[in-house]
Amino acid sequence: NSFVTRTNTCGELRAAHVGQKVTLYGWVQYQRQGLFLVLRDFQGLTQVIIPQDEAHSHVKELLSSAPVESVVRVTGTVSPRPLGQENPKMPTGDIEVKAESAEILNSCKKLPFEIKDFTKKSEALRMQYRYLDLRSSRLQSALRLRSRLVMRMREYLCNLHGFVDVETPTLFKRTPGGAKEFLVPSREAGKFYSLPQSPQQFKQLLMVGGLDRYFQVARCYRDEGSRPDRQPEFTQIDIEMSFVDQAGIQRLIEGLLQHSWPEERGSIVTPFPSMTYEEALAEYGTDKPDTRFGMKIVDISDVLRGSNIHFVQNALSYPHGSIRAICIPQGVRYLTNKDLESLKESAKSQFNQEIMEIICRPDGSLKSLLTKFLCEKEQSELIQALNMQEGDVVLLAAGEHKQVCSALGALRLLSANLLEAAGLALRDPTAFHFLWVVDFPLFLPKAENPTELESAHHPFTAPHPSDASLLYSDPTKVRSQHYDLVLNGNEVGGGSIRIHSAEQQRFVLEKVLKEDSEVLSHLIEALEFGAPPHGGIALGLDRLISLIVDAPSIRDVIAFPKSFRGRDLMGNAPDYVTPEELEPYHIQVSWPLEEKEAKKN
Repeated sequence: NSFVTRTNTCGELRAAHVGQKVTLYGWVQYQRQGLFLVLRDFQGLTQVIIPQDEAHSHVKELLSSAPVESVVRVTGTVSPRPLGQENPKMPTGDIEVKAESAEILNSCKKLPFEIKDFTKKSEALRMQYRYLDLRSSRLQSALRLRSRLVMRMREYLCNLHGFVDVETPTLFKRTPGGAKEFLVPSREAGKFYSLPQSPQQFKQLLMVGGLDRYFQVARCYRDEGSRPDRQPEFTQIDIEMSFVDQAGIQRLIEGLLQHSWPEERGSIVTPFPSMTYEEALAEYGTDKPDTRFGMKIVDISDVLRGSNIHFVQNALSYPHGSIRAICIPQGVRYLTNKDLESLKESAKSQFNQEIMEIICRPDGSLKSLLTKFLCEKEQSELIQALNMQEGDVVLLAAGEHKQVCSALGALRLLSANLLEAAGLALRDPTAFHFLWVVDFPLFLPKAENPTELESAHHPFTAPHPSDASLLYSDPTKVRSQHYDLVLNGNEVGGGSIRIHSAEQQRFVLEKVLKEDSEVLSHLIEALEFGAPPHGGIALGLDRLISLIVDAPSIRDVIAFPKSFRGRDLMGNAPDYVTPEELEPYHIQVSWPLEEKEAKKN
């Protein structure tokens, strides 16, 4: 209560305060028949008794007529609640304040929705009136937890480990590769700034500049469609260090998260387990595995290799052919035929992958179109390989290794959702399973042109020391020094050891990625002036907080987020500007014909 005129907040009064005269400020949450009201502020609720005597009639009239969500000041005396009227669910439930004077500081007009967490309201309406939505305890709690966590991170990095907090520019130039960037016009004709998708180049240049350890709560921008875990502007905890290896970065981040982790969410155990990219893909079908539950992908190629099943033999005849399966526990009980069909249809539509199902009957026998092609020994080996129990359902896929694993990985997650919706507890919502994924490929074939390569992480990532020579002979086989941090199946961080040789950086850009290295001439030149070995990482703050508080979207942990389509519904941005405002930037808008007609009308 420093610097303000209230004596207490609405959440701190207890039985020990009985008899004290207090002044409270807050919003009217609830008012009942002119007898009492509940006053709310950022810290909690206090019940205020409205006086009924003639001497305080003006106070009664004022508080009885105050609309819900009006801002009021109340001065009165703290009293114990009458016996039997205590509210153990309220921290202030043992007391009430008997109002003696009051003032309506600002009356509230009719609300577009109730300020209650359990009130159903559309996300569009919540974002249009975000300043009202911010009053909900859910958003208040998330933003305050976020603030505390960031403060603890600053303390760990700057005070305990000598990191320097440096602000980097948000007006820069286009970077080759990666996500699309927002362009900002300049007054020089045809020249544009670009909003950085991360401070990547600047933090590397800070290492060249000898800062040794850099940290920033960085605002970043990507011009791509929103998803539940993406925003056009977002925040990351950005870190870079000199003279460090992959293990050093991992130890730093484990210590950082352990130090800053909210006490109310339990403790986290370090070191975090680690898994290679190939292992993650083979066992979970994704590079961000949710390790809170089993249902791992199992390779059954050897079990079926001797069978006479045509599609199996066809798949195994290819160089990277594979037969794999997942076992859904109690699938017979919890999944309907419609569920199984939707799973198979999903694999077909998303991955062009056919799925075969096998059911384990109560007597232990198998029910499937495959069983007539399998002898008893093969069926027994299949049951053993998949650890099948009665009532389990197996989904089997055959084909190219990566496609099969990706399809089964997606079905694993969809199956888990269906099982939980049907009542089977599979993933503990209070558990936090961190995992390092390492040894990613340095390059991947471009989706639009598989004969060309693109960086799996970004073009500044260093090759794995064991594979450095392959960079010049067979870059597709090079592993990188790139590492991702995964939490409950979500990527919450990613980083790498960087290339610190100008010659190697130029080779990667020009010869492997076929990019114009001139765009990055400033960085390449900097690497020629005694650049130290360095590496770093960025943690996605929005995503991390949303997982900690179990929010359905990162929009629920950002004060003023953009909509699913990247719009600010409260301020109606982006918005039109006049031709006169565009003139200094040498820009003219070419309107589609239908919009021209609409403007005329």
